[in-house]
Amino acid sequence: MNLKNITYKQIVFYMSLAVLVIGSLLFVNNNHSFYDRPIAKVLEADLEEATDVVDAYGNEDRLFTQSIEAEIKNGAEKNHSIHLINEYSSSGAFDQAYKEGDELFVWIDEEAGKDEELTGTIQDVKRDKHILPIVWIFIFILLLIGKRQGFFSIISLLLNAAILSYALDIYVENSDIGLLIICGVTVVLFTITSLLLINGFNEKTYAAIIATLLGTFISFFITYAVLWMTGENGLRYEAIDFLSRPFKPVFLAGLLIGSLGAVMDVAITMSSSVFEMYENNHAIDNKTLKQSGLHIGRDIMGTMTNILFFAYISGSIPMLLLFLKNESLWGFTLSLNLSLELARALAGGIGIVLAIPIGLYISIFFVNRKRGRV
Repeated sequence: MNLKNITYKQIVFYMSLAVLVIGSLLFVNNNHSFYDRPIAKVLEADLEEATDVVDAYGNEDRLFTQSIEAEIKNGAEKNHSIHLINEYSSSGAFDQAYKEGDELFVWIDEEAGKDEELTGTIQDVKRDKHILPIVWIFIFILLLIGKRQGFFSIISLLLNAAILSYALDIYVENSDIGLLIICGVTVVLFTITSLLLINGFNEKTYAAIIATLLGTFISFFITYAVLWMTGENGLRYEAIDFLSRPFKPVFLAGLLIGSLGAVMDVAITMSSSVFEMYENNHAIDNKTLKQSGLHIGRDIMGTMTNILFFAYISGSIPMLLLFLKNESLWGFTLSLNLSLELARALAGGIGIVLAIPIGLYISIFFVNRKRGRV
């Protein structure tokens, strides 16, 4: 970057960004008073005991016991020392070892006398100071590569998170409003805000919005119809049956929102490709646009479908390994842990395939409108 070409607005932007980074990092490292739960900073962690164990299925593991001395950082017991015991395993499935400098959410034993050392139990780890640097790295990469569009991508992400949070609050507070209706409205808002912020107000964006909404809702209705005709045979709702609300609408709502991202990606790719070909050659005919667009669609269809499949399946790998390690049958393990994920992946795959012709023909329609105005 040539420093002589940097404008005053860019200098202000970079300085503001630097202030935000430094300020946020300082805040998350000193924000203990903003938490209601007691936070303890580990001063010393000593290994007290290690034991080898073997379960009924022959799985071997090693259990450890740590003695931890920590300092309370907030609340009525601030600056007091507390003694904690941490038990963890080498597999680290549900636990972990702690080291000096770690900050932990703790429960303090109120029965200890005034002259006795505080004791308690570990509830969770305070992770915000570790997560924030990763968030800033993500933001810097977006800004470095995407520049203006990267900035609006960040704004879009924050706005969509706020929309989703508000939508879920509405459902929690008003159970008489259907979750699918709320999520349907949310999908429309997600699509419009994301594409308009990132790509601006133009025909390319309008084509992508229409294609995204059509592809998403058509794939949802196809999936719903298939589930209705098959009586949902093969779907195992055990993973979400702990909900106090009907779990089928929750699954369908997740299916609807889950397929949106992939369909939106394909729709904007098709729209951008068609408009880019037209901008480079205004004399290009519709037949060439159609053929080239279909070639592009076929090229991205397989990769996007695989991305969706891997994204859904990856979250189930720990449970698959746990079931198989405990000698559960393959059929039972796969049906219990993957039935819902595969249904979501298939629904998203249908949306991806539909978004290719829909996005192509809608984009050609807008290109023809643009030709007529020239």
